[in-house]
Amino acid sequence: QVQLAESGGGLVQAGGSLRLSCAASGRTFSRDNMGWFRQAPGKEREFVAAINWTGGSTYYADSVKGRFTISRTNAKNTVYLQMNSLKPEDTAVYYCAVKGSGSYYESSVYDYWGQGTQVTVSS
Repeated sequence: QVQLAESGGGLVQAGGSLRLSCAASGRTFSRDNMGWFRQAPGKEREFVAAINWTGGSTYYADSVKGRFTISRTNAKNTVYLQMNSLKPEDTAVYYCAVKGSGSYYESSVYDYWGQGTQVTVSS
């Protein structure tokens, strides 16, 4: 059974940093493209960042470009999201997901999802 487990969320002041981790289990994910999405209360889930299976290509939403960095360690079946210069508008539940066929930016093409980790940024 495929499982994704996010961790690393929490409460941080504006300008602070957090590092999210997404540990995958059930099979190897070294050939999978992976993504991070987030959902704030009352809003739709939105794309944050994605990475291809080699780690050689990364993709970011304009709102996080230059502040967030996605990376992966295939030997550990883990994907990371380093978040710096956090803003109150980054407050959301953050989800990692395994991408299927299609655009990196569309949540509908992701096949497996974790339960999410809460990130709260205070002003």
